[in-house]
Amino acid sequence: MEKPAPQSPLAPKPDRPACLAGQAPAPDAQALANAIPSSKLFHKRREITISHEGALYRLRITRQGKLILHK
Repeated sequence: MEKPAPQSPLAPKPDRPACLAGQAPAPDAQALANAIPSSKLFHKRREITISHEGALYRLRITRQGKLILHK
């Protein structure tokens, strides 16, 4: 009897949402219509401060171009 081929750790699993399996869900049309380009928020900066419900958050662009939000 043959063993099943090993699955990639990033392959979606039935009990695991795609976003937790290393895949971003596809944006819907409404989300795309309401999207704000990051270039408009950052204006050539690498980090911005966001005030939300009395707390300050830092949104930063990493060297790899990803976004990280810190409280």
